[in-house]
Formats: sequence, C-alpha cells, structure tokens
Amino acid sequence: MLTKQPITKKMNVPAAKAWDAISKIGRLDVWFSFLDSCRVEGTGPGAHRYLTVANNGGSIHDIITEIDHAKKRLVYLRPESPFPVSHYQGTVEVFESYDGLAVVVWTIDFESKPEDSASVAKIVLEAISGGLDGMEADLSK
Repeated sequence: MLTKQPITKKMNVPAAKAWDAISKIGRLDVWFSFLDSCRVEGTGPGAHRYLTVANNGGSIHDIITEIDHAKKRLVYLRPESPFPVSHYQGTVEVFESYDGLAVVVWTIDFESKPEDSASVAKIVLEAISGGLDGMEADLSK
C-alpha cells in the first residue's frame, strides 16, 4: 500500500539558514532525539547517510538522490530501516514565508502492507515532527 505522510512546520529561522543546514545532509542525530549517531559518506547526490537508532533500535541507511539548491529540495531513498516498509522516500523542501522565515515541508512516501500503513504513518509523523522541533532549536542558537 502506497502512503504519503507530509509534515509541515514554520520555523522561527530564516529560510536560507534552514536550507543551508538541510542541504549539508548531516546533524540528524542533533535534531532527532531517538538517534545516537549520523555519519555521512560523500557529498551531494549519491552521498550515503548512516544513522543509528538509540537503545539498539536498529540502523538506517539513506542514499541522497537529489539536492536542488534553486528549489531548496532534498530527496533521499531509505533502503535500510527498522520500519516494515518495502519502499521509503523522503523529500525535504524549504519555502520562504512572507516574513523571510522557513516553512519546512518534509514528505515521506512509503510502501507497506496495508495493515502496517497507519502505524508507520504515525511513527513517521511523530518522528519527523520531533526532528523539525529539534532542527529549529539547533538553528535558533
């Protein structure tokens, strides 16, 4: 079953600053409290990001497929995660609000068994929402 889970947050951070941080691919272990580590190999499209989930929660591997600075959009595939999914793609976009602040839209497209769809969507919503709060706190320093 294909599912799309969008998460949107307006931040009290300039759009350019938010995009700069997102486009550098790392720091997810600072933004997401459930991650122990974030390691990036390479730069730009084709880079690999390796995440370790706290409390022996497993490993996550992302492959960056697109970084579009003009559109302020980053896309990644997640071939390895502890989630019961057969496909997982994340798209992170930064839009500039009328006041120059960032509106971050993080959309997860995933494929799972129909019985897993609602629980995965809930986990994704809670995790990404928490990560966006962590990003805003980090970038506001």
